[in-house]
Amino acid sequence: MAMKPWYKIVTPREDLREGKPLDASEFAVHLDHVRDGRAPAVYQNPAEFFERTFLTKNLSELTAQVVRRLSGVKVETSAIFNLSTQFGGGKTHSLTLLFHLAQNGDASKSWKGVSGILQNAGVTTVPKAATAIFVGTEFDSITGRGGHDGTPLRKTPWGEIAFQLGGEEGFKLVEQHEKELTAPGGDVIERMLPKGKPTLILFDELMNYVSRSRKSGLASQLYTFLHNLSEVARGRDNVVLAVSIPASELEMTAEDQSDFERFKKLLDRLGKAVIMSAEAETSEIIRRRLFEWQGLPKEAIATIEEYEAWLQANKQQLPSWFPVENAREAMKASYPFHPSLLSVFERKWQGLPRFQQTRGVLRLLALWVSKAYAEGYKGAHKDPLISLGTAPLEDPLFRAALFEQLGEARLEPAVTTDIAGKDHAHALRLDTEATPELKKARLHRKVATTILFESNGGQQRGEATLPEVRLAVAEPALDIGNVEQCLEALTDSCYFLAAEKNRYRFSFQPNLNKLLADRRASVSTASIDEVVRKEIQKVFGAGTGLERVYFPKKSNDVPDRALLTLVVLAPENTAPEPATKNLISTMTTESGASSRTFKSALIWIVPEDATTLLEEARKLLAWKDIDADSGELKLDETQQRQLTENTKRAERDLREAVWRAYKNVFLLGDDNSLRKIDLGLVHSSAAGSLVELILARLRQEDIVVEGVSPNFLTRYWPPALPEWSTKSVRDAFYASPKFPRLLKPDAVKDTISRGLDAGTVAYVGKAADGGYEPFVYKRSLGSNDIEIAEDVYLIVRERAEEYVAQKAAPAAPAGATQPVSGGGAAPSGGTANPQPTGILRGVTPTSTTTTATSGTSEPPPSTEIAGFQWTGEISPQKWMNFYTKVLSRFATSGGLKLTVSVDVEPPGGTTVSKVEETKVALRELGLSEDVDLKHR
Repeated sequence: MAMKPWYKIVTPREDLREGKPLDASEFAVHLDHVRDGRAPAVYQNPAEFFERTFLTKNLSELTAQVVRRLSGVKVETSAIFNLSTQFGGGKTHSLTLLFHLAQNGDASKSWKGVSGILQNAGVTTVPKAATAIFVGTEFDSITGRGGHDGTPLRKTPWGEIAFQLGGEEGFKLVEQHEKELTAPGGDVIERMLPKGKPTLILFDELMNYVSRSRKSGLASQLYTFLHNLSEVARGRDNVVLAVSIPASELEMTAEDQSDFERFKKLLDRLGKAVIMSAEAETSEIIRRRLFEWQGLPKEAIATIEEYEAWLQANKQQLPSWFPVENAREAMKASYPFHPSLLSVFERKWQGLPRFQQTRGVLRLLALWVSKAYAEGYKGAHKDPLISLGTAPLEDPLFRAALFEQLGEARLEPAVTTDIAGKDHAHALRLDTEATPELKKARLHRKVATTILFESNGGQQRGEATLPEVRLAVAEPALDIGNVEQCLEALTDSCYFLAAEKNRYRFSFQPNLNKLLADRRASVSTASIDEVVRKEIQKVFGAGTGLERVYFPKKSNDVPDRALLTLVVLAPENTAPEPATKNLISTMTTESGASSRTFKSALIWIVPEDATTLLEEARKLLAWKDIDADSGELKLDETQQRQLTENTKRAERDLREAVWRAYKNVFLLGDDNSLRKIDLGLVHSSAAGSLVELILARLRQEDIVVEGVSPNFLTRYWPPALPEWSTKSVRDAFYASPKFPRLLKPDAVKDTISRGLDAGTVAYVGKAADGGYEPFVYKRSLGSNDIEIAEDVYLIVRERAEEYVAQKAAPAAPAGATQPVSGGGAAPSGGTANPQPTGILRGVTPTSTTTTATSGTSEPPPSTEIAGFQWTGEISPQKWMNFYTKVLSRFATSGGLKLTVSVDVEPPGGTTVSKVEETKVALRELGLSEDVDLKHR
């Protein structure tokens, strides 16, 4: 639902609507005035005061702990609280709240928020307490108080506090200390405090009194008194001291600073430091001064609810200081302002020397509201809230008021060059060039303006964090991810913006971007091309599973192998160009002067566009050029760190540019034409490597597979082949586009092995007599023992069963020939792999008188013999096949004895250590480790 613009829900005062300046006088309250009844009704009336108070997290915790302590509960609380507060009188507001509770006790239960305080405190009633207030700006030790109104004259803080707690009797306890201007000790203070009754003592504006009383010695005595009073309070169950000292160095002298540190250390050591907030009070002051304010309009609730839902949904990406769980209350307390706008003065600006708190901020916001109202009704903008990013920096009068508060007029070039004030300002230009959504939201300008306010304008090393920027500029209708996009664009463009690890700040000193702009123009085309190609090879070199070929120019640059190969085209060979597709088609079908056999083995990866790649490489080279000259450029530590980070970011951007550019995959389709697969918008977080991403996509469509089932082979068995060689089987997966591509060629061995176990296929060699030797069927054969060769074949189940039946038939008559299964002649066919050579010697027959002689004559096939012996040399590469094809059939029947003779004599000799390793291996196998050494 579209949110109404703020200016259609609330109305600025007449002078602002007419564009007239506002005289924003200060509005403040004094704790002494609350005590003696002189404060405005909103502060004087406790019920009304609580009704208008927004209990922030810190204020709730402070109040709950004070109530606990006054109730006599010492667990999870303290007797002394040091209140550090900032803009808008938050400290006085907090002390006033404590005063009203202590003064009214259980009568406060009906006030808004008190039930929650009691719940947090873990008590059921608010204890009524004796109270004393000392306000440093009010109390004067020269004239003192009383003496002419029937009360004793008090000129010291301890005299005033003793009188407030115990009247004249209480004052008499410290009367001598009053005369001698000496702080009382703990024993006197113990008697001065009411016995058995909760006591609350409030100190406000302490440093003001210290600064004025330093020469008289009372400042030093006040330190002693506060120290002694704190020690006594810590020993009592129901006494609380709440002390407010300034939280900034605003207008402090060196002596003030020294005393400030002394008091702060004392209070922090003996008690608990608490940072308060005054958001609700500040907002009320501002809204009453700037608007015709009659309370929060009902129409504003819709906007607040939209923001509340958005804040809850994105709370993990927002700053921890923002009370997301109380977002509705925070929005109600600040509307029509965004909460971060009002809080920035409290969080950041309070440390600026010229910051004038309420008066200055009201003047600034008056100009702001007046300008925003006029612009809104001109139809220019429809902002639902007045946020930091909407500050009218283009207005010279507003900029002057801003720089007055910041105390830094030198920011004028930064604002007008990078944000607004000139038509060509970087933020304005980026908004003009942005997408319609960002352009309409003026997001670059809002982000830059927010950084200016959050980073204290360069006065201190203030910074705007990424979560703070998100909170200030993002809206329910806007994608929060756009904030990072704008920050990156601003960081790359602005001349006065510094960025370090998601922290940003504007300064009056130019940054490295100006240097970058100059260096980019001098980078050579050749160096850009070299860097781009190296980065492409680096990106595609990550991950495993594929062979890589980079930037081929002709077909013989791409090997013709039965191996899945990723071919990466050069950046200039872009997918939209017709010449690129022609190049791919030519190199897919040709391999030099010959036709390519393994067309399906090629996976082509092609860039969509190289423009971004080249620009990112140019930027990276420019940063490296600056880094090489950093000594001569005399960069400071911060700039050097930024240079290092910018260089790393440029390297990352170049890598991401490779991911984004190489989004097109080409391969041979089922119809033998080129097929294109668009990977879409990809980035490095999508997978461990770009190769992994490509493989994952190809696996999804079963274009690339880890392996296939044995049944796949039988389904696609070539009808014309009774026997299919294992080499041809493997090659088919890389030659035929109808077959899926095997990620690893050896995967076909596993398929064959599983097929043998299941009886789907048989693994055979061809014997000289026309039979099969070896013949492996329906029994296990490890994938490592399977040979991929032209003379090793697979046959289908039916043919294998037919062969088994033939072997089981009765023996043929004498003189007839018959294939022998199991121990006949050596396999024939193919001479590429030498066969073992040796002599077969027969063993005496058991049922006939036929005797075999040395390799010259064999018994008839049907003759039963006792066994045989064979001796010969075997190539080391054939050892496993020898066992599989020759010996495995006898391994389980018993009676197989192996005698091994090993002669190891490498051309270059071997070492004693390797012989020792051999002995260890023999020992582990339970064999003799006697080895005859040969000496040179």
